[in-house]
Amino acid sequence: MRDRTSPGAPSVAAPRVGSGSCHGTLGELYQGPLRAGPDPDIAVVSFPVERYSRVSFTPGAAPGPHRPPPLGEKSATAARLFLEHYGLRLPPGEWTAHSELRVGVGMASSTADIVATLRCLFQVFSLPYDRGVVVGILAAIERADSVFLDEFALYLSGRHRLVRRLGRDIGFHTAFVTEPGTVDTAAVTPLLLEHYRRRGDAYERCLTGLLTGFARGDAAAVARAATTSAVLSQEVLPKATFASVLAHRERFGADGVFVAHTGCLTGYLFTRRPDSRLRSELAAFFRSLGHPCSFARAGYGRSRSGLGSGR
Repeated sequence: MRDRTSPGAPSVAAPRVGSGSCHGTLGELYQGPLRAGPDPDIAVVSFPVERYSRVSFTPGAAPGPHRPPPLGEKSATAARLFLEHYGLRLPPGEWTAHSELRVGVGMASSTADIVATLRCLFQVFSLPYDRGVVVGILAAIERADSVFLDEFALYLSGRHRLVRRLGRDIGFHTAFVTEPGTVDTAAVTPLLLEHYRRRGDAYERCLTGLLTGFARGDAAAVARAATTSAVLSQEVLPKATFASVLAHRERFGADGVFVAHTGCLTGYLFTRRPDSRLRSELAAFFRSLGHPCSFARAGYGRSRSGLGSGR
């Protein structure tokens, strides 16, 4: 733990207004073992989406002791760990927060809240952004997605280790639904690990296809691999809408199907933007399954502006 108040410690600028944001995800393009074996690591390729958690802090804006970020206990814990790490004290002030991410459905909402809070604090104290500090704090709080990166990545969510950067060349248009309920990732982890042991070879082939697609900039190949990962996920954490969505993929000309593997999202991947007629057909189809349809641009792609903070 650093102590910036000790003799000889670097000086810290007076706190100022700070803000931070972090994108969420539409589940994952892949979630499964890094490789087949008896003791699998859970690897993910998160599917970033242009929906955000945003946090700001204004020093002196509120009397009395500062309040924790109004995004919940994990963000408050992240703020405390940040201050302890740098040996700092937050002055009285006001937190504000807003999130476009639903909780417990597979949009990486809690991780995005934490990262947005930390990015805000780096600004408040005029400190250089340190991704290592962010990863260390995440590791102390929860298994996490790689939303603190502004590119696709193969990431070990439990070990908080970056395995491979996958770049920014791939992007998709999506149409998806959110089923009712929430999923407790920690509670289902033992079930997932047993499934990964049984189906390790199939997951290994799927991941190889996905990484090859990324290496070639082949969005259609990535979509095919994501579909395989979603089908494998259905064997252990089934989604009520998945069978119908998969069965109608060719009807809608979708390039693939994706899910939040430990969440409640199911949807289509399109390498080209659906026109208005197709969007209407998709909306009617998902409504027939009992859910409203959402549309979002996800991933990156060469012609697309970046997600996140650009750090």
